Amino acid sequence: PLARALVAGGIRMLEVTLRTPQALECIEIIAKEVPEAVAGAGTIRSAADAQASALAGAKFGVSPGYTRAVGKAGHDLGLPLLPGVATGSEIMSAQEAGYTQLKFFPALQAGGLPMLKAWQGPFGDVVFCPTGGIHAGNAAEFLALSNVACVGGSWIVPTDAIRDGDWARIEQLARAASQLAR
Repeated sequence: PLARALVAGGIRMLEVTLRTPQALECIEIIAKEVPEAVAGAGTIRSAADAQASALAGAKFGVSPGYTRAVGKAGHDLGLPLLPGVATGSEIMSAQEAGYTQLKFFPALQAGGLPMLKAWQGPFGDVVFCPTGGIHAGNAAEFLALSNVACVGGSWIVPTDAIRDGDWARIEQLARAASQLAR
């Protein structure tokens, strides 16, 4: 129901974080039962996570950081990966492996808008998806930057709405998020 509400609201790229024992099963069910969604796996921290995610039907992976092993697993599995970075050195390591689309995490805590603006010079060929501290009140500011392709955030799926099965509220939040201007 959560995936269906997000898709109905205009959000098709769904990151299911590997933080619970049910995560891989959720990816599998979304991939089978909500074909208009693009289900991916988040919190990939190892090659084994990447492999399990691909086997579950994930169409992409997202990692909270970058390691050569995770990057290689993404390449080897043909699993598009959005590696997480928070420093210039991490960006350079990911670029050495061919990654130029990166997750900036945790965005607010790691410097937020000023950091992304500073990276526009030396890393002008990289685009970012900031996550971590992004919410309805600041998402548009991030999206206004030329080196930001998209943002991610859990404000669209509040815990109480999930608990209460308030799929209409989640659909409304997703619709509002999908309307944010770039």
